Amino acid sequence: MPMRKFIIERDIPAVGSFEREQLKGAAAKSNEVLSQLGPDIQWQESYVAADKTFCVYLAKDEAIIRKHAEISGFPATKITEVRKMIDPTTERDGA
Repeated sequence: MPMRKFIIERDIPAVGSFEREQLKGAAAKSNEVLSQLGPDIQWQESYVAADKTFCVYLAKDEAIIRKHAEISGFPATKITEVRKMIDPTTERDGA
């Protein structure tokens, strides 16, 4: 089954002011849970804003993302599946 891409919005008060060590700890916890869940979920990257993070994951389905959130303790406030991607070169496709 192919992996699907998701954006996970996590409401985490003051996450944008977390120290480097706090962010390292969060990444370590997330990676620990990912290794428990196996190959059906992969973390690609996260963007940290003032009071939330936006995480990009590849996963077989939304259920495994919710399971990761439950085990890790990081909220999955909103999960959105990415249907298509565009970038500045999109206008040149087919040219």
